[in-house]
Amino acid sequence: MAEQDDRRPSPAVVLELFVTGQTPRSLRALANLRRICDARLPGRYELRVVDVLERPQAAEEARVLATPTLIRLAPAPPRRVIGDLSDEGRVIAGLELDATDVPPLHPTAP
Repeated sequence: MAEQDDRRPSPAVVLELFVTGQTPRSLRALANLRRICDARLPGRYELRVVDVLERPQAAEEARVLATPTLIRLAPAPPRRVIGDLSDEGRVIAGLELDATDVPPLHPTAP
């Protein structure tokens, strides 16, 4: 019997959003980010949400001083945007998420 390969391809963009609990500002940042990513990077991103109240060490290691803070971990180099992410243009520019610069998850054959 053949083994099934459950490995999935790595996402093109890996994002980490640091929030402080379930505050309106944190929830707004998460909703704004999901809307932006679903529109600009459908199926090509991984989002990790870190609550600094539950994981203060993670915030310290990432040198997060204010929340919400969004960090693009991949592709390198890392980029950051601080705030509720309501300004879509600022988020795209700050994280360099121009769709032409982000490789597709499944490249098409030439």
